[in-house]
Amino acid sequence: MNVEKISAVTLRVVNMRDSVRLYRDVLGMEIIYGGEDAYFSSLRAKDAQYPILNLEQGRSVTGWGRMIFYVPDVDAMWVYLKEKGFHPQSPQDASWGERYFHMSDPDGHELSFAFPI
Repeated sequence: MNVEKISAVTLRVVNMRDSVRLYRDVLGMEIIYGGEDAYFSSLRAKDAQYPILNLEQGRSVTGWGRMIFYVPDVDAMWVYLKEKGFHPQSPQDASWGERYFHMSDPDGHELSFAFPI
């Protein structure tokens, strides 16, 4: 037996409104279930079927790893997030062939924005 695909990842969030606003309004993901006032919400990158990002109201657990999002222009995304008031780490080139940077979401979950170089 083999895993065919990753269907979804679920993050626990303390404040659904803040989390939905980051993933929907800032990162451009679309809500496919729930929303700002829901206990459970599902989002996905536009024009993508999988994987889905689920947000579940509860006690946030950080330090488990990171979500990695591919973006067409890492440096432009960094500037965009700085302009939105976030404090991402500076972009850098990795030895494994990606340009990337990290930042935290409202609950402290580590997010990485990357693209192959």
